[in-house]
Amino acid sequence: MDPPGVTAETARGPWAATAAAAPVCSLADVMSEQLARQLEEDGVSPSAADPAAGASDDPSETTSDLMLARVLQLQFDREFDEQLRREERKFNGDSKVSVSFENHRVVHPDEDSDSSEDEVDWQDTRHDPYRADKPQTAPRRGFAGKGKNITTKHDAATCGRRNTARMDHFAPEVHVGDGVGMDLQLSNQVFNSLKQHCHGEQRRGARLHDKKERSTAEHAVDPRTRLLMFKMVNAGVLENINGCISTGKESVIFHADGGSLEDKPLPQEVVLKVFKTTLNEFKNRDRYIKDDYRFIDRFSKLNPRKVIRLWAEKEMHNLGRMRKAELPCPEAVLLKKHILVMSFIGQDHVPAPKLKDAALSSEDMKQAFYQVLRLMQVLYRDCNLVHADLSEYNLLWHQGKVWLIDVSQSVEPAHPHALEFLYRDCRNVSTFFQKRGVSEAMSASQLFNAVSGLDVPVGEDSEAEFIAEIVALEKRKEDHIQRRGKKTFAVAAH
Repeated sequence: MDPPGVTAETARGPWAATAAAAPVCSLADVMSEQLARQLEEDGVSPSAADPAAGASDDPSETTSDLMLARVLQLQFDREFDEQLRREERKFNGDSKVSVSFENHRVVHPDEDSDSSEDEVDWQDTRHDPYRADKPQTAPRRGFAGKGKNITTKHDAATCGRRNTARMDHFAPEVHVGDGVGMDLQLSNQVFNSLKQHCHGEQRRGARLHDKKERSTAEHAVDPRTRLLMFKMVNAGVLENINGCISTGKESVIFHADGGSLEDKPLPQEVVLKVFKTTLNEFKNRDRYIKDDYRFIDRFSKLNPRKVIRLWAEKEMHNLGRMRKAELPCPEAVLLKKHILVMSFIGQDHVPAPKLKDAALSSEDMKQAFYQVLRLMQVLYRDCNLVHADLSEYNLLWHQGKVWLIDVSQSVEPAHPHALEFLYRDCRNVSTFFQKRGVSEAMSASQLFNAVSGLDVPVGEDSEAEFIAEIVALEKRKEDHIQRRGKKTFAVAAH
């Protein structure tokens, strides 16, 4: 039982033991200096007057609520930091690049020394993960820890096998083997090189396919050209188209049966010269047409595809001049864009052989040489043209005489390089007939003077000097034409 005279019960704390109640005193007594001196003389501890002042700093002492709260807060902070460590390890995993939650920690590493008996003392910083000067070392490949080798995606063998498997996504024409009984490994460098090569080949193949669709290839025509040919058949200009009989660098030749054109009958057999719409063969042949004054104004205003139509038109005009001079050559019948319809040199669907392939006797070959000489002279003097591509491939043998074909590149003597082209023609003709044993065949220089009517000095085995004389003559010719206007050099020379 409580002792008599005690009017106030002892205050009980939730964690503290029951203690004796403090004596009750008034505020005036507490503030009194006399009472303070009396307490000092009696040796009473300040804790008797101030319970809060007597709280012990021992963590094991739980008689103070403040100290107990501090201990609980410290324990909570340690658990929070431990949770941060677990989240950090889970987030980073085995990655070489890690994320740190150090800035979110609450307890300093130095204060967290007594959390476990297994941990080292906080003064031993050799294994401290938060030490600033600790070197961060990582293996080149993989991660070695606790006796195990953990292989990452950067391992050479793993990368090589993965690159080999990814080769299946390349083009089907790339053969990498069936993989049976072999461990094929492609390094990143080899894989990237193969990938770049395959993609480049695919792009090039797509360009070639598109180019082939839009161009006239060998033994075939593009859809637009085919449509033009069908329109000719539907209009009655052609009865039918029989097929391809010859191919060249710039054109494809088709045999057809002629119909009628505006109540005018066409020859029974005709040929269609379809100029190829690819520009590869014409890139180095601009000089045949851009310096020709007949087309120089139109040539500068046309796009590259329309220039091909200009070639067909040019051959039609050149054939017209040759027909007026009664030279044996095809007759131009109709021109439709890049398709030129001409009379057929041959009989019963069989084209006349080229002079190169014709089986002629020595007498016929001799007559052929004089005919070619006459053709070149009339072409230069009467038709005012230089063939510029004359050879045994552009000469046909039919009905006992030589026929001249393929004059799309022919130029006038006023052309800046006309004499050079003429000398090249003479050299081709002279070489061919001399090889065929024609003793009457002239040399290239003599044939040049005989055709052009010029008197260029001929040296002994000095072709370079003769060509130099031709170049100088062309220079004087060009100056003369600029002074007199666009007249031919042949007329001006006479």
